[in-house]
Amino acid sequence: MSTEHDNPYDLLGADHGEDHRWAFGTGFTDPLEGIDTTVAPGLDAGALARYCLGLGDDALIYSHRLQQWVARMPELEEETAIANIALDLLGQARMLLARAGNILGRSEDELAFFRTEQEFRNVRLAEHEDRDFAELAGRLLIFSAWRLALFERLLAAPDPVLAAIAAKGVKELTYHRDYAAQWVIRLGDGTALSHARMQNALAALWPLAGELFRPDRDGFAHVQPGTIDEVLDAVLATAGLDRPDAGALAGVSDRAGRDGVHTEAMGYILAELQSVARAHPDATW
Repeated sequence: MSTEHDNPYDLLGADHGEDHRWAFGTGFTDPLEGIDTTVAPGLDAGALARYCLGLGDDALIYSHRLQQWVARMPELEEETAIANIALDLLGQARMLLARAGNILGRSEDELAFFRTEQEFRNVRLAEHEDRDFAELAGRLLIFSAWRLALFERLLAAPDPVLAAIAAKGVKELTYHRDYAAQWVIRLGDGTALSHARMQNALAALWPLAGELFRPDRDGFAHVQPGTIDEVLDAVLATAGLDRPDAGALAGVSDRAGRDGVHTEAMGYILAELQSVARAHPDATW
């Protein structure tokens, strides 16, 4: 990796606007094309690949869940916001899967479309199906607050490519967290009905949040529950919402999403996500 980039964000060409792919995280070429992806001496390449794969799977599956809300939102403005958040996460997924793939010798599309359910490493919160908009807002708040805190730590990751991906993601995730917080406050501090919906949503989501703080043997950064407690408590207090009785956010000891153990919903997600690619396996994706 060249040492001329003092800011890892420059590796993606995002500071100067010369590569418009980075504005949206999409394109039809390798998202890391032109970037030195050599793993630095002393780094465990296998651990780096597994770690990027987990973070990439989180973004890919969550992006797909958000895309399912497009054309279902009550207002065009909110539909556009959710679509853009989904697109941000898809861009993160592409870069992270590409980073893992160039170590594993597989393309980002192979990793997205031709792995089985047990091979995916996303946290189970990402695959949860939101029953209503309150769950959408609450889940996005918890997920984005956690991922933002994690990406802020990854700015100092020993792999410059991962650090650069995190630097780009921090700006996106800050918006995601603030968007979700505004809606949690609006619903919690709204009508009796919206308040009840939001409180019920938090109760349903809270048991899934503990997995976010589970120690990761391949982790290049880790977030303790207290890291985001201040943010969540401030939002809940402003919204007049109670913290769920499930207790403090804490790591879980049982096998979870990072181990390839998922909820029943995961199979349905992949059936939809992978159907076209699997129906035409010889096509060039």
